[in-house]
Amino acid sequence: MSLPVHGQGEAGAERSRRVDAVRNQGKVLDAAERLFARDGVERVTMQAVAKEAGVGVGTLYRGFGNKAGLAMALLGERERQFQELMISGPPPLGPGAEPTDRLTAFVAGYAELVADQLELVLLSQTAAPGARFRSGAHALWRTHCRHLLSLAGAPSPELRADALLAALSGEMIAHWLTEQDRNLAEITDALAGMARALSTK
Repeated sequence: MSLPVHGQGEAGAERSRRVDAVRNQGKVLDAAERLFARDGVERVTMQAVAKEAGVGVGTLYRGFGNKAGLAMALLGERERQFQELMISGPPPLGPGAEPTDRLTAFVAGYAELVADQLELVLLSQTAAPGARFRSGAHALWRTHCRHLLSLAGAPSPELRADALLAALSGEMIAHWLTEQDRNLAEITDALAGMARALSTK
């Protein structure tokens, strides 16, 4: 008869808790995606997401903080896919094209991503003052744009990268699509022209 190893029970319990946490996170994200698609982000409450996912509201708040945190988590997978294409995908978005061509491809691709997930982007970017600047994704977009502008020989690449990303914010894209009734093709074409202009010396 073997004796139990001291601490083994605690370690097993901790692993079980981690597995439960991962499973609950998946259930919450699936539930939020369904409810957001059906009812719109603004009308969905954290309580409704918790009920749909079959978890406690406290679990939801501990895992995501608030609805903006939930929105950012949902956006994460789409952003990761876009990042992979940007970093190692085929040109012109990925490596192998001229810096200006890569920048214009980034602008077009990111504008489409924002438009496709507009409610989630707006919630994640406007939940608190400066929320847009504090996300890891924004830091990556800024580094990428600044790098391409530097390679193109543009002066003040940091400021130009910030100007370009300001035009790609959720609020700006929403304003053009809804308030000015512009279509996405018109917006992306104009932003691509802006990217080309910002790449010049």
